[in-house]
Amino acid sequence: MQNLGLRFPELLIWSPLIAGLLCFIIKNDKNSKAVALFSSIVTLAISFASLMYADDRQLSGLKDSYVWMPYLGASFNIGLDGMGHLLTLLTAFSFPLIFVATYKNEYKNASAFYGLMLLSQAGLMGVFTAMDALVFYFFWELALIPVYFLCSRWGGEKRIQATFKFFVYTFTGSLLMLIGIIYVYLQTPAVFDANHVLVSNHSFSISAFYALHIPFEQQFWLFWLFFVAFAIKMPIFPFHTWQPDTYEQSPTAVTMVLSGIMVKMGVFAVLRWLVPVFPAGVEKYSTFVIGLSVFGMIYASLIAIKQDDLKRLVAYSSIAHIGLMCAAIFSSTSVGVQGVMIQMFSHGINIIGLWIVIDLIEKQTGIRKISQLGGIAHKAPVLTIMLVVIAFANIALPLTNAFVGEFMMFNGLFTFNVWYAAIAGLSIILAAVYTLNMVQKVFYGETNSITATIKEIALNEKIILAVIVVAIFLMGVFPQPMFNLTKDAVTLIIGKGK
Repeated sequence: MQNLGLRFPELLIWSPLIAGLLCFIIKNDKNSKAVALFSSIVTLAISFASLMYADDRQLSGLKDSYVWMPYLGASFNIGLDGMGHLLTLLTAFSFPLIFVATYKNEYKNASAFYGLMLLSQAGLMGVFTAMDALVFYFFWELALIPVYFLCSRWGGEKRIQATFKFFVYTFTGSLLMLIGIIYVYLQTPAVFDANHVLVSNHSFSISAFYALHIPFEQQFWLFWLFFVAFAIKMPIFPFHTWQPDTYEQSPTAVTMVLSGIMVKMGVFAVLRWLVPVFPAGVEKYSTFVIGLSVFGMIYASLIAIKQDDLKRLVAYSSIAHIGLMCAAIFSSTSVGVQGVMIQMFSHGINIIGLWIVIDLIEKQTGIRKISQLGGIAHKAPVLTIMLVVIAFANIALPLTNAFVGEFMMFNGLFTFNVWYAAIAGLSIILAAVYTLNMVQKVFYGETNSITATIKEIALNEKIILAVIVVAIFLMGVFPQPMFNLTKDAVTLIIGKGK
């Protein structure tokens, strides 16, 4: 079974990649939709199976896989450690939810739509399993490029402007990261084979990157090359301006991928590549970055309170949550980083749940304006119950999944600086304001001419929301398996970062 275990990272990439290419070939929209859903379920099964080996030391950590470009010192090196397990599980768990929840949505040229969605999933899996900097960069781009086409082709009326801004931001970030990767690569030692024959003058291996002791003065500017690229993807203030427009204009299924999974690429990259490789840069700029993150949390929360569009409200809410994750990482505490690990998964589940509810409302009413809705609880009580639970999770109510991670992140931030923690704590109050205000205005009160025609959600939609609600309570009451899964990754990151 050990040989099978070594195949799990590859299967997680190849399953959606092959299915995505197959969707492009299939011209029947109904069949391509079925292939996409079946592929996502298979990928989820592979991810669950890989968890059986999570405690096997021989099957985790940094592993060589295949020789790719030996003359450059690049190997197709992929593997699953605790953090990789967690985020590949999030990716695998999210796509079936997205496909089932939006199964009745019609797309022009659906074959291309689902093909691009699956290619993006393959790219995400590659990012979370990459143990080679060049492989990481390759999959980073593979995850992003399909989203450009998905947004620009199937988005809203202002999709071209939103996609252009998204492209400029992410392309700039990718270019900065590539420059940084090449520079660090040139600092790595030569690679020799078993016979001590020179294979390459340098290496892209993550182990080679981790082993480097880059001079302090070089770390200071290299830090910003990588950090800006990752900050754009998260995003945090002031690199966030592409996000609300892109979320608003993208098809809801694509928005779920962007906010539920893709923003975690930036958080993951900071933990995987930035903190361990540039510890001096992290130490020097941690106070400044935490200040930016905390300011962004309060700023995004205040903007969310003023929003009348459901999509933009959730978009700004996401910025606030990601800001707390970024601040907790740079607190450089074990409890803070552990909280980030847990919260990456919890936030992904919760935010996808919110998007599903918004999509269900928009499909029935054609409206996303909070001021034009009301009284939905009278017409769709099951939908209302599900939304209330997800909303409580979004504001980190005890016994919900988000409470665990958020408590730990605030604990780490408090250890770093009491005042930063106190100011960041205001975002909890603000989150309750905009979330509960949205629930009250949209779901309670009297129905109007728009909401009077709303019907209760279908069985498949009830099942998907029920799965999310069960996950919220399960992780909130019993988070220990996630602690066990990620504790070694936290130890490695904190150890390398000091």
